[in-house]
Amino acid sequence: MNDFKNFSALSRAVIVTAAVAVAVIFLHAAASFVAPILLAAFIAVVVTAPLRWLRRKRVPKWLAMAVIVFALFEVGSLLALVFTGQLEGFRHGLSGYQERLILLSDQFGVWLENIGLDNGRESVKDIFDPAIPLTLVRLALAKVSGTVGDGLLVLLVVVFMLLEAGGLPAKLRMAFHLTGEAEDRLGHLSSAIRRYIMIKSLTSSVTALCIWVWLWILDIDFAVLWAVLAFLLNFIPFAGAILMMIPAVLMALVQTDLPTTLLVALGYVVVNTVIGNVLETRMMGKELGISALAVLLSLLFWGWVLGTVGVFLAVPLTMSLIIALDSSPQTRPISILLGPEVTEKPKPEEETNAAGVATDHSQGPHLEKGAE
Repeated sequence: MNDFKNFSALSRAVIVTAAVAVAVIFLHAAASFVAPILLAAFIAVVVTAPLRWLRRKRVPKWLAMAVIVFALFEVGSLLALVFTGQLEGFRHGLSGYQERLILLSDQFGVWLENIGLDNGRESVKDIFDPAIPLTLVRLALAKVSGTVGDGLLVLLVVVFMLLEAGGLPAKLRMAFHLTGEAEDRLGHLSSAIRRYIMIKSLTSSVTALCIWVWLWILDIDFAVLWAVLAFLLNFIPFAGAILMMIPAVLMALVQTDLPTTLLVALGYVVVNTVIGNVLETRMMGKELGISALAVLLSLLFWGWVLGTVGVFLAVPLTMSLIIALDSSPQTRPISILLGPEVTEKPKPEEETNAAGVATDHSQGPHLEKGAE
């Protein structure tokens, strides 16, 4: 068998492209199996730091594991309990909200007819169906019920991953003959993912708290539900800030009046701008290492490959991909294209004189004519 290096550049590109395509198709087909494992892997990476901290404090391994697992279980159970309870209460009061929504849609249709649009009411009915919110709530309740079982599976996988975490570096060195540089890359990847998820969790918590306080001040129903939704959707770049605002604005519209609805929307915009674009950017610094275009494309790509989990893990997965591509000279150009903006440094041997002509001083000073 010929060595892979003996192939031409075009042949190697075709082989690599075909291998990547097969891998992507496999991941898409096995998303229901792969997605929980990837989610468990990222959770294990994050909780490894507190686990090691407990071990450094001479806490027995079994007790440290029990503390971490109990904390994960309690956080997940609390989120599921609050979200399910609020969503169930919202479902019971949905009939009244539907009536209000039908009335508002009729008023909007009349307004369209008054400004000159023929058949405004029929057009609104064709575009918007008041039964859609009820269907969405039922789907959300069914999804939450299935998510509880998936969460227990993810937690079980996390436990076994943490049990194997201590001997994993030695296994990787033995299996793949890792060099010191490769180990440094893995350490950098683990640190970057841990930092990203911890900062994102902190900013999502602050976002949810601010949203809850603002909606509570405006007396919007189910403020806790919209705050939990804001916490979860804040993990989705770009689209999450818009998606978290839609249900609360609709609730304010059917419950209150237009000025209050505008205040709700304004609160979301201010919170997402201050926390997402200012606070989070300062905390992240340049650790993210991904261009804005790459983040947007990663949302579409990983969402298609892995579904909902892929949307939430799009950034960590892309970070891992960039670091993996940077490890090889052949794939490093792709990692540069996916990475943040780079600034070209001027060449030190070239300077520009006052006339705008580049002068080369790399060979030392030039002698004047006639000088020895």
